[in-house]
Amino acid sequence: MSKDKPAKLAKFAAKYELNVTLLSDEASDATEQIGAWVEKSMYGKSYMGIDRSTYLVGKDGKVAQVWRKVKVKDHAAEVLAAAKALG
Repeated sequence: MSKDKPAKLAKFAAKYELNVTLLSDEASDATEQIGAWVEKSMYGKSYMGIDRSTYLVGKDGKVAQVWRKVKVKDHAAEVLAAAKALG
């Protein structure tokens, strides 16, 4: 989920040939509700931004696992393993 506009997300998905739907949350409604809209800091200045997080949702629609402050390296494999474990 991103605060980017749907058109920008569609262009990104096309460029990288992604087979998933990227969600837009321009108003930050969903990101605030799940606690991903957080205060950040860079070079001593505070600002609001999206916490890089992954939410694994089970077939029942409930959040099965959450990863906060995600680092790209090996993350996809970890999420895939957790998804497979859900069945």
